[in-house]
Amino acid sequence: MKYYCIGIKGSGMATLANILHDLGNEVSGYDDVKEWKFTQSGLEERHIPIYTDSTHHIDPDTIVTYSKAFSEDHKELKRVKELGLTIKAYNEIIGELTDQFQTISVCGTHGKTTTSSLLKHVIENVYGCNYFIGDGSGYANPKNQLFVIESDEFNRHFLTYHPTYTVITNIELEHTECYRDIDDIIQTFAQFANRTKKLIVACGDNENIRKITFQPEVIYYGFSENNDIIIKNLVHNQNGNSFDLYEKETFYGHYDLPLYGDHMVLNAAACIILSRKLDIADNTIHDLLKTFRNAKRRFAEEKVGTNIVIDDYAHHPTEIRMTLQAAKQKYPDRKLIAIFKPNTYSRTEAFYREFADALNIADSAYLTEIDCNREKKEDYPGVSSQLILNLLKNGKMIDEKTIDQLKEEENAVICMMSCASIEHLKQAYKELKKEKE
Repeated sequence: MKYYCIGIKGSGMATLANILHDLGNEVSGYDDVKEWKFTQSGLEERHIPIYTDSTHHIDPDTIVTYSKAFSEDHKELKRVKELGLTIKAYNEIIGELTDQFQTISVCGTHGKTTTSSLLKHVIENVYGCNYFIGDGSGYANPKNQLFVIESDEFNRHFLTYHPTYTVITNIELEHTECYRDIDDIIQTFAQFANRTKKLIVACGDNENIRKITFQPEVIYYGFSENNDIIIKNLVHNQNGNSFDLYEKETFYGHYDLPLYGDHMVLNAAACIILSRKLDIADNTIHDLLKTFRNAKRRFAEEKVGTNIVIDDYAHHPTEIRMTLQAAKQKYPDRKLIAIFKPNTYSRTEAFYREFADALNIADSAYLTEIDCNREKKEDYPGVSSQLILNLLKNGKMIDEKTIDQLKEEENAVICMMSCASIEHLKQAYKELKKEKE
């Protein structure tokens, strides 16, 4: 079959395009963004054509899918409609894919990408697996039985999926532009999880998860003693975390993890439990965890002069807090600087106080203007980054032109955080340091 993906450089769409290609389909795509994005790597490896204008031919038997970031009146979407092409929703196509394999759906407000990546790393090295990771990484082989997929609750996308196994990392208020309130979110997660055919692995420390009545078998994990699998003897150090798991009072296993922060231990626990349910030996899981490297833009470190620059996808207050705490764990003796690009006006309006509280963990914090391609500024009067800035202890605005505010910083950790692209800021900072040298 032939597929045409509009918004192909988006992390989800790029991943879908990779998988469709690997399953033997002819794939091409369009994007407004002309500059290179990290999600292009897999597309380029597969020689998938990427168009940035509307002059190319599209065969009449092509199935079109598109990102919700594109409005209905976008020129390329209007063109494919005028051509009379078949249009399928992005999540509908993914749903069809999940029905072809034994699908492991990883869902939750935070931790989806890392937990999916951990499971993919372990299973791929033992059985082989297909995977859909939200950093633009996707792969499929029709001979594989297992499919690990990061399952996104945005716009209730995951309700078209068919999970064999489900992992729920946590549930918090998020995507306020498409959910009424936290109860609406909890009910949607419940609806999704209860589609699970075999087993649910859920973080029992999360009070919103505990509000759900699960119909399939469920294993709860976490730090609290009321879980089925309990994390104990956690040790933080500059090389990561080590910890034990107990099944009630019975020793389950010891694990070493080259990742930082309690949230990463929770992600690893979910991976360990499900991997063992898939009959993977505990010593194999232990050894593979030690070799894990996280997904793109998840605590990605780079040395720039005497400073450490961390590029992270954090875009919710909880994620920012976790990222900054992890940086403090790894680099306790360095000054901590946060740079945050808020994404969407609705999220900023809902969480500006919480954003400020999280950013105040850093010694100083910098904000860009809000980046949003699916909401209109005029629909949110009075909502800007200034709402967060007003509550920061040591905060300033920043962009590529004012990046020289960081010129004199030495021996610091600079966390650049957003789900929007911050590559331009990172490059501007690297150029600044190069000039200084």
